[in-house]
Amino acid sequence: MTTTTNALAIAARGLHKSFGEKKVLDGIELAVPAGTVFSLLGPNGAGKTTAVKILSTLITADAGDLHVGGHDLATDPQAVRAAIGVTGQFSAVDGLITGEENMLLMADLHHLSKREGRRVAAELLERFDLVEAAKKPVSTYSGGMKRRLDIAMTLVGAPRIIFLDEPTTGLDPRSRHTMWQIIRELVSDGVTVFLTTQYLDEADELADRIAVLNDGRIAAEGTAGELKRLVPGGHVRLRFADPAAYQSAAATLREAARDDEALALQIPSDGSQRELRSILDWLDAAGIEADELTVHTPDLDDVFFALTGGSDVPDQPEETVR
Repeated sequence: MTTTTNALAIAARGLHKSFGEKKVLDGIELAVPAGTVFSLLGPNGAGKTTAVKILSTLITADAGDLHVGGHDLATDPQAVRAAIGVTGQFSAVDGLITGEENMLLMADLHHLSKREGRRVAAELLERFDLVEAAKKPVSTYSGGMKRRLDIAMTLVGAPRIIFLDEPTTGLDPRSRHTMWQIIRELVSDGVTVFLTTQYLDEADELADRIAVLNDGRIAAEGTAGELKRLVPGGHVRLRFADPAAYQSAAATLREAARDDEALALQIPSDGSQRELRSILDWLDAAGIEADELTVHTPDLDDVFFALTGGSDVPDQPEETVR
């Protein structure tokens, strides 16, 4: 089976993995369409890194029907390796040699000819804005430059599926946004990206679909919008400059939560246009004018805490398997 545009780049059914008595993955299922970004979120110990290691052939599963790039992980792991690239949380670059030498070393590992290796290295160094630094030792690079070089090295073999494990950990905001743009460009070229991240806004910004992993199981999966709708807590906040208008509104809207100090009311709402229109119509009918109206809808932070029972926010990869 070969992967087509509409096929699944990654498919996992009944994925199980235990380390001793600890059950890390308890029958999870994943379906990642080709040419999309799929993000796996979860607290420390949830099993994210174990899932990445299994799907990238670094460790074996205890059980499961697993296909990556159209190839059976159990019977044809070499074909899977030929189709994928992996960028771990920590840059796998050699700081003692130059960026160009790192790229050429990777080209040699992919058995490219000297001429082809230099061509590919030059193209990728230019694409990732590393031409000026190419002749300098990587030890002199900034964190963002090292991450760009790391991904450039991953692309030497032209993988169609890339696993990015915490790709922006430790980067400054500008470098993070540069990485986001690189990921978007990869996907626009048809590459599939399997992303784990400790930044919920990163998943919200990049991912076509998100799965929340908790205690070895998928707690929920969907688009960012679909996940946000799973969680209650949306509301409309009305703030008043006139204390009399505030008291009048509070007396009528008894279901609203009061903030007497801020002269503000908080009304439960899903943020829909219909509910907003209803609130505005009520204000007009009552002759009351709010000075400020803001809408809050649950974000991925709310989703994460709701689905993981208040576990810590996603952080460093959780397993210590080597």
